[in-house]
Amino acid sequence: MSKRRVLFVMHMPPPVHGAAVVGAQIRDSRRVSDAFECRYLNLSASSSLEEIGRRRFRKLFFVAHLLRQVQRELREWKPDLVYLTPTSQLPALFKDFAVACLARMYGCKRVLHFHNVGVAARSDRWLDDWVYRRLFDDARVILLSDRLRPDVEKYVPAERISICPNGVAEMAFPAVPDSSAPILLFVSNLSRSKGIYTLLEACRILRGKVVPFRCEIAGGETSDLNAEGLRRLLREYDLEDWVRYHGPVYESEKAALFAQASVFVFPSYNEAQSLVVIEALSARLPVITTPVGALPDLVVEDENGYLVTPGDASALADRIENLLASPERRRKLGESSYARYRELFTLDQFEKKIVSILSDA
Repeated sequence: MSKRRVLFVMHMPPPVHGAAVVGAQIRDSRRVSDAFECRYLNLSASSSLEEIGRRRFRKLFFVAHLLRQVQRELREWKPDLVYLTPTSQLPALFKDFAVACLARMYGCKRVLHFHNVGVAARSDRWLDDWVYRRLFDDARVILLSDRLRPDVEKYVPAERISICPNGVAEMAFPAVPDSSAPILLFVSNLSRSKGIYTLLEACRILRGKVVPFRCEIAGGETSDLNAEGLRRLLREYDLEDWVRYHGPVYESEKAALFAQASVFVFPSYNEAQSLVVIEALSARLPVITTPVGALPDLVVEDENGYLVTPGDASALADRIENLLASPERRRKLGESSYARYRELFTLDQFEKKIVSILSDA
């Protein structure tokens, strides 16, 4: 029996962000390629993080080229299923909506895998509502957590929703010498929504209280904040001796930062689910984050970390200070983080779930 054909139209690097990393995991998965006959098209119209959200004329050429590629695959290759990773908001959603419309026009089943949230917040706008109704009609939808069902429940009945948490491969963490001061780690793009300004304000509070620490920041520059802007903030906050910026990090360099860290801090304002927090769990780190999206699936209050209100730098500083003062508490929470990772968020579990959902679809 021949394998079913799946056309994956999804974000893949570059640029590097959560949805693109998951796209690369699927593209490189032996389990997925063994289960299906696969072809892949990159949905990303931006080549760097700074371009995301900006309206550039060349993106129109990219969209036109992408739609021609999709139509050719649908007409000539005739896939059984189109897997699509749409964004949740206009105007970027128009591109994804056009892909979904082509798939439907050719009678192809669709699976929509959402790595973001925001549908419910815009569903009262007539144009957004019109697009959502047609996008979701008869499509199977994959969400990262049961907590995210309310975001799409206006448009998608429960029987067409599947839950598939993200998963990551366990990194090889090198042995590192003990630091003279505990180390905070933030790994994410320099976006306001990821809480970078909240973290810097919390670091300023800790410095003022003479709490010994170092903070390592790694991630790509964005239109919100670039390296020079971050350096200006560090000078303004008198944090140049406490905070260091590494830029984007990958593989061994990233693993080394996780290995030397004492606490992972991720004070995001808006999140579906975070791959870097899962990586922190696999690194046996206590995590301080926020109760937004599916983050409470990853971090359970007082079990493997803490949840603080988004934007509350004072509460964040207090939680950091408490953890930095107790190495034994950090160790216990870190072991709970690793147990949670092994139980729920490995890459193997993610791949099995994706294959099962696509097979059912």
